[in-house]
Amino acid sequence: MTAWRLDHSVRRDTMDALSDAVWGDVLEYVRAHHATVARGWFSRLRPGPLSSGNLTIYVAKSDQLEYMEAYCVGSFVEAAQAATGRLVSVTFSLAAAPSPPRGVESERVSFQNDGSLARLNPEYQFEHFVAGPSNQLAHASCLAAGENPGRAYNPLFLHGAVGLGKTHLLQAVCHQILDDAPASKITYLSCETFINHFVEAIERGAIDTFRYRYRHADALVIDDMQFLSGHERTQDEFFHTFNTLYQVQKQIILSADCAPSELPRLEERLISRFNWGLVARIDAPSLETRLAIVRKKARLRSIDLPDEVTMLVATRIKTNTRELEGAITRIGAMGALNNGVIDRALAEEALVDHVAPPPPEVRIQDIMSVVTGVFGVKLSDLQGRRRSRSIAFPRQVCMYLARQLTRHSLEEIGGFFGGRDHTTVLHANKLVSRRRENDVEFRSRLESIVEDLRQD
Repeated sequence: MTAWRLDHSVRRDTMDALSDAVWGDVLEYVRAHHATVARGWFSRLRPGPLSSGNLTIYVAKSDQLEYMEAYCVGSFVEAAQAATGRLVSVTFSLAAAPSPPRGVESERVSFQNDGSLARLNPEYQFEHFVAGPSNQLAHASCLAAGENPGRAYNPLFLHGAVGLGKTHLLQAVCHQILDDAPASKITYLSCETFINHFVEAIERGAIDTFRYRYRHADALVIDDMQFLSGHERTQDEFFHTFNTLYQVQKQIILSADCAPSELPRLEERLISRFNWGLVARIDAPSLETRLAIVRKKARLRSIDLPDEVTMLVATRIKTNTRELEGAITRIGAMGALNNGVIDRALAEEALVDHVAPPPPEVRIQDIMSVVTGVFGVKLSDLQGRRRSRSIAFPRQVCMYLARQLTRHSLEEIGGFFGGRDHTTVLHANKLVSRRRENDVEFRSRLESIVEDLRQD
């Protein structure tokens, strides 16, 4: 790596214009020291004159200019000063595009960002995402879609609760596509924005403009599709937009808080199309994944967390990746006010709002009530003598949950379920535990039952 030693005798060529060598040093510095903002298209940036202590850097497209001005001023100032050995400021400017030949339409626009569409977060890239058992399928499918848009998994539908990384993965795909093909036209936005654009287009009589805008994208990426529920006319418009893009193999990626089949008041033809490709669920991260998330997010923010603080954050916040990030930021800010010292006491103070209340007492009657609803069996069946699998397995689930969530003895649990002995309860616990480990869908179902019981 280049040694960033200031040498004024070598840098005299920076008085009017940067040489290729010096400009190369600037780009290398940014990539080495500010990797989170670096983009593949930086190689197409061009240095302008260095005049009165200000370096002008030219970009090719308006969306790139917005990105540079929003996220890159500080990093390029630092790089320019390191490479030139001078006190330099930096400004970005749009390079004049050559006029297209007469009769030839201009090339397609790159990433749409007109102020009403969402801006890509430079941190939301694949290298900053922590993959684990709870999100492995979603992560792998998004990687494939970014590397081979329109062909790997199309459409791709992600679903899961708030704060588990859906938005991160959606934006990571956008970053990947733009890094590989900067001229790509990507439309990334929330479902609510799509609805608002459609309503505005109807009011202004500009529906043709709306259709052209969305049906000529190389990738359509929409977050929070659950908000499409109940908007019948917008659903019809989205249906035709979906078909148009799908037929020409343009990438479609959608996300929601539930699976397509669970979206309320959504047309069957849309649900069918959402299921054409891959539907990937994201669950709450395990402890190991949360620990990895805390470590990675802390490194990105240059926050040095002791191991005991890392463990405290990961065990205190269990269900939401976004809250983990917020906790790390809060601890870092409080540590800065404490002369950079971060210890368990400070972390406890920062996490005071995350003190988990003691879980409510779970009764066996509550367990039986929830399980009967989930498995469609009768309460009398669970306590009866029938041994058919349709009855025996829900009964074993009840025994397992009673063993995990209550203080009752094995004998007491067996007594609740038709006077069975403690060996029957142990067998049920072993059988359900084994299936929980080997069956991802069942594990998710079981965790949902536990969550319902603890919220009652």
